[in-house]
Amino acid sequence: MFKGSERGSANASGKTSKAIGDAAESLALAWLQARGLVLLERNYRVARGPGARAGEVDLILRDRDGTLVFAEVRSRAGSQHGGAGASIAAAKQHRIIFAARCYLLRFASPPPCRFDVVTIDGGRIEWLPAAFDDG
Repeated sequence: MFKGSERGSANASGKTSKAIGDAAESLALAWLQARGLVLLERNYRVARGPGARAGEVDLILRDRDGTLVFAEVRSRAGSQHGGAGASIAAAKQHRIIFAARCYLLRFASPPPCRFDVVTIDGGRIEWLPAAFDDG
């Protein structure tokens, strides 16, 4: 689901896009944790300057094999408009990659990492490990 401003705009059910996005992230997090991943950070954000956001990673997790996982969560009420996965364009991928590179600066020797996507389409969860790369 598109994440709006901190307040977000209300939809027909009265929920803000932020509230819907937060709920989707919580569902995806619980789903990934049930599969052995461990949460390190949630909503990791970096800025390009005052008031200019450069990128955000919804969930940063560690997989069982030690791989660092940067996960993007996308949600749609239904599969119209191509579904949740179709909303991750190249520009969004670049912002996630930028934020991940900033996060990796804290490591003297960065661990292996990958970029996963978790889609929630009409309540159906799909996990796409290594959905895109930083190349």
